[in-house]
Amino acid sequence: MWETIDRASCSRSQGHSPRSRWAIASSRSTPRDSASLLIACRLRGECPWDREQDARSIVSHTVEEAYELADAIARGDDGDIADELGDVLFQVVFLSLLLEERGAGDLASVADGCTEKLIRRHPHVFGDAAVESSGEVLANWDAIKSGETGRETGLFGEVPETLPSLLEARKHQRRAASSGFDWADHAGALEKLAEEVGELEREAPAGASAGPTASEPGRSAIEHELGDVLFATVNVARKLKVDPELALRGATMRFRRRVESATALAAQDGREWTELPLAEQDAYYESAKRLRE
Repeated sequence: MWETIDRASCSRSQGHSPRSRWAIASSRSTPRDSASLLIACRLRGECPWDREQDARSIVSHTVEEAYELADAIARGDDGDIADELGDVLFQVVFLSLLLEERGAGDLASVADGCTEKLIRRHPHVFGDAAVESSGEVLANWDAIKSGETGRETGLFGEVPETLPSLLEARKHQRRAASSGFDWADHAGALEKLAEEVGELEREAPAGASAGPTASEPGRSAIEHELGDVLFATVNVARKLKVDPELALRGATMRFRRRVESATALAAQDGREWTELPLAEQDAYYESAKRLRE
C-alpha cells in the first residue's frame, strides 16, 4: 500500500531537512507512524493547499477534528471514534512537521516531551510518592506543573483563553481548589447554585424583559447573575465528577430528539407543530419524553 511513499517524499517537502524526517519515520516510529509522517511530508511538498498552511491556519481544523472526536465518543460509535482519532493523530503529525520546518522540534521531540512530562507528573506511579485518591493526583499534578521551568507563575497561570467557556470555568475552579479554596463536597456547591439562581430571579422577575426594550443596566445585571448561575453549575458538575461540556451536549441532543418526536406525534394527529399553542406543544413534548424514556 505504501510503495509510492519513499524517502523522496520528504525531500520534496519545501526543501526542509528530509534526512531528519526520514530518520524519525524509519528508526523511531512504528510502520504506521512512519506512513503518516511520510504522507504529511508528501502532502506538504506536492499539494498546493497543504503547502500554503501554517500553524495558525491549521489550528481551526485541529479544533474541528477534536470536536468531531468528542461527538463520536458522545454517540458511542466505535467506528467513528477510530476514524476521528486518526484525523486528530494526523493533525499532530502535520503540526509537528511544521514545527520541524521552523527548526523548533519534530515529531520525535514532541513524543519525547510528552513521555517525560507524564513520568514527571505521576510520581506515585514512576516514583516514591503515595496518594490515596484521584483528588490527590490532581493536586500533585498542579503542584508539579506550577514548579516546572518556564511556567507562568500564579494560581491561574497558563489557563488558555481559547478554551470553551464551560471548560475554562472548570479549569479556574480546579486551580482554585488546588489551593484549598473549595467546597468540602457537592452539597456546598449545590447550595451556592441555589443562591445564585435566587439572585437571578430577583434581577429578572417573572414578566420582566431583558430584550431590546430593557435598560442597559438591567441587561448587564441579568447577564452578571446568569453568568454566576452558569459558573456555579459548572462547579456542581466538577464536584460530582461530571464533564459539563458532555452533560450539556447530552441534554441538547435529548431535547432535539424529543422535539422531533413531538413534531412527529402531532403530525400523526393531523396537527401542524408550528401552529399549536404552547400548552399543546408541551403536551406532545411530554408524550415524546415518556415514549423515549
